[in-house]
Amino acid sequence: MGVTRLSRTPLPGIGVRYDLTTREQRRLSVVAHRDGARTLNAYRQDDPDACALSVRMTSGEAEALIDALMPAHHSPNLLSTTELGLVAERIELSSLSHWNGRVLGETRMRTETGVSIVAVLRRAEAIPSPGPDFRLAGGDILIVIGTREGVDAAAGILRRE
Repeated sequence: MGVTRLSRTPLPGIGVRYDLTTREQRRLSVVAHRDGARTLNAYRQDDPDACALSVRMTSGEAEALIDALMPAHHSPNLLSTTELGLVAERIELSSLSHWNGRVLGETRMRTETGVSIVAVLRRAEAIPSPGPDFRLAGGDILIVIGTREGVDAAAGILRRE
């Protein structure tokens, strides 16, 4: 049985290429571009130097692929999903965020996205059910629950600088 091998090759001006040889001796590579994009390549089994598939992905598409490859309980941001179509995620507020120092109600989060902020993690403290007068701070981790689309929209609002 073969051993999984991963190598890393810097590509000056482009990024980094990661090459993986699976235990079945299949070759895959990922080029991590400097702009955050990724190119996934799969090579032919009968000719490992011939590329059979090449897919360029945005950083968001690459993250979605990672989520699909990893069980949900391994994702550091994804807390849970249900058959009802709801997800709970952790969204960190940057110290450069537009919302740093502002109150939660100003985000209009529930009105704009339908998402509920069920808790805020600040240092070693958890603040459950923060009200609209709760003052946000850089480094806060907000626990949000809603639809996938709503949570994505909430992340966009909270990452505003």
